[in-house]
Amino acid sequence: VFYMLCGCMGYAAFGDLAPGNLLTGFGFYNPFWLLDIANAAIVIHLVGAYQVYCQPLFAFIEKYANAKWPDREFITNDIEIPIPGLQEPYRLNFFRLVWRTAFVILTTVISMLLPFFNDVVGILGAFGFWPLTVYFPVEMYIAQKKIPKWSTKWICLQMLSMACLVISIAAAAGSVAGVILDLKVYKPFKTSY
Repeated sequence: VFYMLCGCMGYAAFGDLAPGNLLTGFGFYNPFWLLDIANAAIVIHLVGAYQVYCQPLFAFIEKYANAKWPDREFITNDIEIPIPGLQEPYRLNFFRLVWRTAFVILTTVISMLLPFFNDVVGILGAFGFWPLTVYFPVEMYIAQKKIPKWSTKWICLQMLSMACLVISIAAAAGSVAGVILDLKVYKPFKTSY
């Protein structure tokens, strides 16, 4: 609801000139502490989401490395760290720590250098919104509640799912168009003020 309100009200008020960053897009920089708190909340929110989305990639690379170099202690050896209050110790793997940290740093630096970060985030959000936020939860609800096919409730839920799919496709198309327009104007990894 909050995201939809921001998007709809921003578009209603400013049309295509709505800034990508609602906090600073209008030249609002004071009080600085309020922007710092808002940006910290955004970082906390995105770090968690980023970690969830990257887990399959992390697992794939770690499984591949274990299969390719099974004799390398750096890759396969776990160090057990006892933690008071827990029955089992925490298992620290240095390869996992180094690989994941390097990946996060690299992707963060690349994303900061891109001048069209908002459009790239829009593409990723559009691809992730419908399946993760709408389709799977709706289908799980239908299965859990055993809602019969073609009942009124089933049809309404499917209509909601299809409407959100159309919104996701439109958002992805808009974001791709934004990236294409940005690529015509900007040179990658160059920023201007």
